[in-house]
Amino acid sequence: MGWFWADSQQCPEHRPARRAHAPQPSPTIEVSYETLTSRTEKSCPYSGSDAASKRPASFTESPAARLNPLNHMPFDLSQSRAESQTVYLPVDRSVSSIPKGHEGEGGNWVYPSPQQMYNALLRKGYTDTPQDAIEEMVAVHNFLNEGAWAEIVDWERRFNKGLSQGWRESQRGEVDAQSRRQNVDDGCQPRLLRFEGRPKDLTPKAMAVQLLGLVLPNASDPPFDRHDWYIQRRGPERAPQEIRYVIDYYSGSPDPDGEDIFYLDVRPAVDSPRAAAERLLRWSGDIWYRASGAAARENKVS
Repeated sequence: MGWFWADSQQCPEHRPARRAHAPQPSPTIEVSYETLTSRTEKSCPYSGSDAASKRPASFTESPAARLNPLNHMPFDLSQSRAESQTVYLPVDRSVSSIPKGHEGEGGNWVYPSPQQMYNALLRKGYTDTPQDAIEEMVAVHNFLNEGAWAEIVDWERRFNKGLSQGWRESQRGEVDAQSRRQNVDDGCQPRLLRFEGRPKDLTPKAMAVQLLGLVLPNASDPPFDRHDWYIQRRGPERAPQEIRYVIDYYSGSPDPDGEDIFYLDVRPAVDSPRAAAERLLRWSGDIWYRASGAAARENKVS
């Protein structure tokens, strides 16, 4: 569900999000051509024109060379109206709340315009997408990404100061976790470095859920999309560290008002013993909170 362009209470891992119309499985981050080329010109001893002039006459640029390595999307995805397009689509873009993490860059990631999203869908082969649904799809897309980032910030708030701090927070359970959320200090605010869409690759957890569905009733459908987000963890007195988060996007049954419900399963990827410990502490902390009767005792005191 994550499309970004950069220019200048349920269980803790399943937060429901309500919006109408589920979007198509999406491409991923898009960084503007100007941003990437300006960064390249500063780091490369040859300018683009010099490099092009020294290519052999038979040189053919590979398709991969035209894609942004941060998201495997073209550098210059157009804002122009598509040939088959019959509906006007705005070209205005919204700034997200997600800070960029590249060295020397400030500001936040920028979401695509409806026109850019439609052009990207056509490029991906989704030629039957209703043109009059694109603006709503952009709104749902942005809404889900903001929700995913809020979950990542909450994970980082718990664990960027160490496992002991994470356990102290996690053992208080998830019942009132939403009300206990606090803003992360600016110096510890995580930043999004890059991410990739992997809609065809089930995560180990999603595979386990599907296997359990063979023997358990009311099993959920597989996630309709999956993304891996690479963030920069910034803690007090700690060097910045790259952490990979995994996000599974699930569609739920419509609510009584007919609005579609989406569930985001956001958690750190088990790329290290510490990441495994963080997931274990948060899961076991909530179990301990409920099994120990802490909730009942707190209600009695209040």
